[in-house]
Amino acid sequence: MRTSNPALRESVFKEAGRAGTAQGTMTINGTIHKTGFLLVLATISAGLTWNSIQGGSPGEAAPWVFAGAIGGFIAAMVTSFKREWAPITAPIYAALEGLFLGGISAMYAAAYHGIIFQAVGLTFATLFILLVAYRTGYIRATEKFKAGVIAATGAIFVFYLVTMVLSLFHVPMPLIHSSGVFGIGFSVVVVVIAALNLVLDFDLIETGASYGAPKYMEWYGGFALMVTLVWLYLEILRLLAKLQDRRG
Repeated sequence: MRTSNPALRESVFKEAGRAGTAQGTMTINGTIHKTGFLLVLATISAGLTWNSIQGGSPGEAAPWVFAGAIGGFIAAMVTSFKREWAPITAPIYAALEGLFLGGISAMYAAAYHGIIFQAVGLTFATLFILLVAYRTGYIRATEKFKAGVIAATGAIFVFYLVTMVLSLFHVPMPLIHSSGVFGIGFSVVVVVIAALNLVLDFDLIETGASYGAPKYMEWYGGFALMVTLVWLYLEILRLLAKLQDRRG
């Protein structure tokens, strides 16, 4: 099985399953509980950052965004290469991403009224709906489904990479960032693809449990889901901002 989330490659769980552990094996319910804990931790961290910035200028959010982004990236890299450290590094990643998301959210909130609560609500609603749909069998990650989502996700990230490189040479891509029909349509597509990645993540976690991966892989699976959820939240935030710009 495959996934566009590099932290959830099938080989990761196969290797962990062969290694074995005396501390028990990975379960789906255990991974859900660990993911819930990481979400709560990130939410608390984001809330504390949000409260510390409220009433100040948007520029005050920059240090939090920078610290959270850099620290979160480092924690993510350590978790990816040292999976057995996930019970420690995954909560650290969640807390640091909370700093990043709290700062980013404060920036958007200063420019767009009510956008944050809408974005948070839509992100959690998407996670809940897709999780229920997957667990009840309404959505299954077939091989064609996986191939389509992986291809679309890869295309999006390549496009983002090209856009970043072009921006270094002062070549803008105004269409995808605009509040016009093309810009909004692009964001809708990206949000849908990010959401569908959750289904692939659920499928790979289920596969890991079937391989009898060690218990610490529940934390690793929760961490990997957090990576997708952070991406989904940011894309929903961008989409809502474009919609407000268009109405304004």
